[in-house]
Amino acid sequence: MANNPLGTPDEVSTFLGVPTTTLAQWRYLHRGPRSIKVGRHIRYRWADVERWLDEHEQGAA
Repeated sequence: MANNPLGTPDEVSTFLGVPTTTLAQWRYLHRGPRSIKVGRHIRYRWADVERWLDEHEQGAA
């Protein structure tokens, strides 16, 4: 993650613990971390993934 600023859907789904189909649905619904298109490929900036996680952090119960 530190060496490459862009992650693939497979890498991000593994990191978040969700299926790649969930990431695709989030993209369609404009939810989830921001994604970018590089040519025909979907990529995620790791900084955007981290920011999205921070924004969706829930307080301790």
